[in-house]
Amino acid sequence: MSTAKSTIELLAKDLNDQGGVFCPNPKADMQLWSAHPKVYLDVARTGEAKCPYCGTVYRLKAGEAAGHHH
Repeated sequence: MSTAKSTIELLAKDLNDQGGVFCPNPKADMQLWSAHPKVYLDVARTGEAKCPYCGTVYRLKAGEAAGHHH
C-alpha cells in the first residue's frame, strides 16, 4: 500500500450543493474504500481541503468557481 499523499483536482461540478466532497472519493482512485470512514470536506470555503484520515488533498481547479446556487 502506498503512503504517498495525493492531490485530487476538482471541477466546480464535482462539488455537492454545499460546496464539498466526501473522502474516500471515486476521483481519488483509492484501492481500499474501507480504509477510513466517509468524511465530508468543505472545498468551496478555501478552495481546498485535506482529509484528516488519509491526507488526500481535494483542490478546486484553477479558474473554477464554486458558486452556491439557491
